[in-house]
Amino acid sequence: MITLAHLLTLSAVLFALSIAGIFLNRKNVLLLLMCIELLLLSANFNFVAFSRYLGQLDGQVFVFFVLTVAAAESAIGLAILVVLFRERRTIDVEDLNRLKG
Repeated sequence: MITLAHLLTLSAVLFALSIAGIFLNRKNVLLLLMCIELLLLSANFNFVAFSRYLGQLDGQVFVFFVLTVAAAESAIGLAILVVLFRERRTIDVEDLNRLKG
């Protein structure tokens, strides 16, 4: 039987991996976007776990809204990334600081 503690532990591991990925990888924008998506996934996992534990559907409905925002964020982020790659021929964060006014 999967308990709430198992689900929260898995969510904490996902959250820790995403935070570690954000802090350890400061060069590749694509990996940063993937780590942010993993962070949102761990938050959604918490919503689903507590929704299941409490027997209410509110958390699961909220997950659909978060997934919608995450999908829009991914699409816009990847579109900006493609434009920056065409302009600069790199996706390194260090090289993108020249975009300041």
